[in-house]
Amino acid sequence: MEIRWFDVLDSSQKRLIEDIKAKRVQPPIVYATTHQRAGIGSRGNSWIGQKGNLFFSFALQIKDLPSDLPLQSAALYFMFLFKEILARKGSRVWLKWPNDLYIDHKKCGGCVTHKIGQTLICGIGLNSYVAPESFGVLDIQIDHQELLKEYCDLLASQISWKQIFSKYEIEFQKSRGYTTHIGDRIVTLQEASLAEDGALILKGERIYTPR
Repeated sequence: MEIRWFDVLDSSQKRLIEDIKAKRVQPPIVYATTHQRAGIGSRGNSWIGQKGNLFFSFALQIKDLPSDLPLQSAALYFMFLFKEILARKGSRVWLKWPNDLYIDHKKCGGCVTHKIGQTLICGIGLNSYVAPESFGVLDIQIDHQELLKEYCDLLASQISWKQIFSKYEIEFQKSRGYTTHIGDRIVTLQEASLAEDGALILKGERIYTPR
């Protein structure tokens, strides 16, 4: 997968979406930077990105994803793979449902996905060196370029959803002490369970992440 580094971007995801739509680039491709001025967060919010951290977006054709991957759970899949790379390097980072990376009790990363035709675009932000107040920062030192190369290699290996879900189903227990946004609602995950396609089951309601 080609990786393009930029000195500064308003948003790696917005730029990649624009270039994909204009057919200036084709998937698979990654746009990355350590200086993002107007990142996109969950639910249309902005992602506060401080200079020096890692911000990247990648585009993949849906046909190149694992055949058993439920597209509605792509964010969970992509972020769990990213978490796995960080964990291999010694981090205690964990994944809160559906797409937030945490160090202890503080969020240090997240992602947003978009579907454009038969292309899926995922944007990821990681507080790798510095964090705003009330947010967490990665607990290990990393080389951004090395990390991103390893992550892209892992994506290319097309690990099955079944394999990832079997691991995340165990890690999901850490999410129970937290809440999540479902539309305009804030709900607790204490009594929630996971369906095999990554959906949240809460009081009989089946909930998919809109991210």
